[in-house]
Amino acid sequence: MQSSKKGFFTTIYNQRQLIVLTFPFLIMVLIFNYFPLWGWLLAFKDYKPYLGFQNSEWVGFKNFADLFSDVYFFQALRNTLVISCLKLIFNFLSSITFAILLNEIKNMLFKRTVQTISYLPHFVSWVVAANIIYTVLSPDYGIINELLVKFHILKEPINFLGEPQYFWFIAPITEVWKEMGWNAIIYLAAMTNIDPQLYEAASIDGAGRLKRIWYITLPGILPTVKILLIMNVGWILNAGFEQMYLLQRPSTLDYSDILETYILRYGIGSGRWSYATAAGIFNSVVSLILVTTANRIASKIGEGERVF
Repeated sequence: MQSSKKGFFTTIYNQRQLIVLTFPFLIMVLIFNYFPLWGWLLAFKDYKPYLGFQNSEWVGFKNFADLFSDVYFFQALRNTLVISCLKLIFNFLSSITFAILLNEIKNMLFKRTVQTISYLPHFVSWVVAANIIYTVLSPDYGIINELLVKFHILKEPINFLGEPQYFWFIAPITEVWKEMGWNAIIYLAAMTNIDPQLYEAASIDGAGRLKRIWYITLPGILPTVKILLIMNVGWILNAGFEQMYLLQRPSTLDYSDILETYILRYGIGSGRWSYATAAGIFNSVVSLILVTTANRIASKIGEGERVF
């Protein structure tokens, strides 16, 4: 026991510079991530700004009861889950497929050109991106409607962003357009760690390109896919406030209203600060449960890949 304690303090002494360097970041995390948690107490009060936090009445779980009895809350929760799951599926499939295709290109000039062009939408803000999407999907002069009418797929233009039934698919598709190239970077980086001798051996054994991708490339990036999947599951109740807020219209609210826009409109917008805090707590707790569950499942079925 004494030797283990001695070893522990010896390790701390040997790494004293690194430990000192971590203090500013620990303080920053405490200030910006843990200290604001005291604000969760607002969810258990009937907070009135003119009374202040101390004089506002304690109401227990009343705000949570109101939240779970509101039909619009469950509508926003349904939209959030559907849009987030579609985004997760579309983003993973498109990014992995795009990275594999780029990895197979041997012409470096063409590969870098395509890769650079695919990054560009990531640096465009959602304000600008929303205007581009409106222009492209416009029923009056949008290129999508013009092409569909020209090739006789549609008889007349459709107001895609004004019809609620299209919104669940417009959101993930536009997300893919904006982030696919950027998300593919990490998979391309993972592919660089695959031993080239594996590809050479497979070629000598007669494996074609598809078999090399299936038996070498995909298993090689599988640990990275698992880690990213765990991290993304934790954000499944965050469907993207900016994108939804900028693309949604009153006619599409039944399908485009997510938890974040619901909190803004029914909570903060109407001055119900405690109600908005209760909705925020629900969002955080569910996200924590999801990421913990995904982490445990990944560690059980995988080879020890986990975030924590």
